[in-house]
Amino acid sequence: MTSPTPDPAGGGSATLPPPVASGLHGCCPRCGARTLFRSFTAFADRCPACGLEFAAFNVGDGPVVFLTLGIGTLVTILALWLEFSLSPPIWVHLLLWPPVTLAMVIGSLRVAKGLLLALEYRNRAREGRIAED
Repeated sequence: MTSPTPDPAGGGSATLPPPVASGLHGCCPRCGARTLFRSFTAFADRCPACGLEFAAFNVGDGPVVFLTLGIGTLVTILALWLEFSLSPPIWVHLLLWPPVTLAMVIGSLRVAKGLLLALEYRNRAREGRIAED
């Protein structure tokens, strides 16, 4: 799962760990060591195994936006299904859906953040710059 000579600049390689491993297991996108997170959703500063600086990557709000939109759509569909099939009182919806939505977003946030950081590393994503003529 690890590369004998990792590419320090990132980029695609068959020997790099799969990006999903970074999300599911917290693997470093360069060497595969499980050192990506220092807490549930906070990245470590660097990988102690290979020295990759995780602080250089900026996943920003991307994972939260995708998760909120996707999970919000799913919860809306489920709430409409529940309403049209069982017609519960409104308080059931108010008690049920906010905690379900929050749990789904927070529960999948670590996976999404790790996946996005690994994809940034693998695709050599950098901040956009305008070339000077």
